Amino acid sequence: MTVTRESAASAVIPTERNLVLAGRGEGVAVAFDRVVKDYGSGPVLHDFTLEIEAGEFVSLLGPSGCGKTTALRVLAGLETSTDGVVRIGGEDVSRVPTNRRDLGMVFQSYSLFPHLTVLGNTLFGLRMRRVAKANARARALDALELVGLGHLADRYPHQLSGGQQQRVALARAIVTEPRVLLLDEPLSALDAKVRVQLRDEIRRIQLRLGITTVFVTHDQEEALAVSDRIAVMDRGGIEQVGTPEELYLRPASPIVAAFVGLSSLVPATISGGFAELFGTRVPVLGDAPDGSAEVFVRPENVRLAGDDGIAATVQESTFLGSFRRTLVTTADGTALRLQHDADERLEFGDRVHVALAPAPVAVRSTDPSAP
Repeated sequence: MTVTRESAASAVIPTERNLVLAGRGEGVAVAFDRVVKDYGSGPVLHDFTLEIEAGEFVSLLGPSGCGKTTALRVLAGLETSTDGVVRIGGEDVSRVPTNRRDLGMVFQSYSLFPHLTVLGNTLFGLRMRRVAKANARARALDALELVGLGHLADRYPHQLSGGQQQRVALARAIVTEPRVLLLDEPLSALDAKVRVQLRDEIRRIQLRLGITTVFVTHDQEEALAVSDRIAVMDRGGIEQVGTPEELYLRPASPIVAAFVGLSSLVPATISGGFAELFGTRVPVLGDAPDGSAEVFVRPENVRLAGDDGIAATVQESTFLGSFRRTLVTTADGTALRLQHDADERLEFGDRVHVALAPAPVAVRSTDPSAP
């Protein structure tokens, strides 16, 4: 069964109340057109081009220093681009001040006013826009209901947990019904369980309201879990844009293969579009020259096998609930990670045999002159 944004939203959002914010945000398209940002010591962004559809949830994913936060700040108007054009709803906003771009922003730091209640913090943006008091209060309470904090409207920030404070920040961002919602690593300061809960909450609300959303993160699991599409960034540019499935199953470059998902880097010989490793011939992704190379092998494509498999020694095995992830080394010292049933318990030093699935692999050249 195909699940659309609308069906997914209606499946998780209560429909008993006629929410004030429900259906208000339709989202608008966003575009970066050959954007450059240079602080004087070299470009942090170079030829940065990305189109985001109305109502789409797009994550900018990459390591620290790759330029993802700079791109978000340029979109927000907190930084002025050196060159190129930024468009929101088809309008060039490259030189438009932040307060005229109609954006909602949530940052890693909650930035709540300590002297205002939860309701007061949520009302703040509406008061700045001179929204009528009764309407503003209704919208603020509605936003708090959406983030699950309607019952805490009279509390102050110091009386809330970190996750609750970030929910207030999210309510404050969506209550103004912005055209675009910007999220700059809003979950990184939270503990693991709260991070997952709030991550899912953000996606739920985005689906419900249809707000175009740009999410900056260095956490691939977050990006894979919530995004319609992901732009993987490196050194100020975009390596690949695609759905989570496309990036994981068909990475366009070694950088994407290494950053998205977990892989083992295995020596191989490339010939005619196939890689041979440990006697197994598997197809390669993209164009790869013949010769020696390294390929990225996913843990789910390695399995425990009988005596005719590849001999290996267990280095470590981790219980992860419904499955185990085990690291083994082969006789030539190659490290392989594999996933297997949780009841197949392995210990350090155990001798096992493994086999490779004929799944396509990404290739990284071992030629020192290759980029």
